[in-house]
Amino acid sequence: MRFFHPVLAASLAVALVACTFGQALAATGLPLPRYVSLRASEVNVRTGPGVRYPVDWVFRRHGLPVEIVAEFDTWRKIRDAEGTEGWVHQSLLSGKRAILVTGGLRTLHRKPSKDSKTVAKAETNVVGRLIACPKQSEWCRVNVGAYEGWLKRSDFWGVYPNETVE
Repeated sequence: MRFFHPVLAASLAVALVACTFGQALAATGLPLPRYVSLRASEVNVRTGPGVRYPVDWVFRRHGLPVEIVAEFDTWRKIRDAEGTEGWVHQSLLSGKRAILVTGGLRTLHRKPSKDSKTVAKAETNVVGRLIACPKQSEWCRVNVGAYEGWLKRSDFWGVYPNETVE
């Protein structure tokens, strides 16, 4: 005789569907991994999910993009652009999308084309806001300081290769 539990079967079905599409679903129902940003200008990153775990390091950069790779209760395991991981409380994270310019001096363009006018130049490690990434486009619309324009996805960290952001 086999044991069948409808709730467990439904959970397994959701997990299998999520894995089929390349992303797992977290306990919150949101996809893992996913990008968010730091809500505070000082964020303690711990070795485990709780205040009983020691602080491993401290982020001191409001709005920095990070990737949530795991969840446990009200704690989120995050990864930064360098691949370093640790745990932070969910209250220190924001769903607002951000970018981190990588790879040298980058050009913001007026339109999603390398031949369009230059709006501004952004240096490596500049943090900006992600506005939109059209479907099947190598360009994303971003805001860096007082400037808004288009950057190639390969010029920054904070968006997945085929992700659409509206």
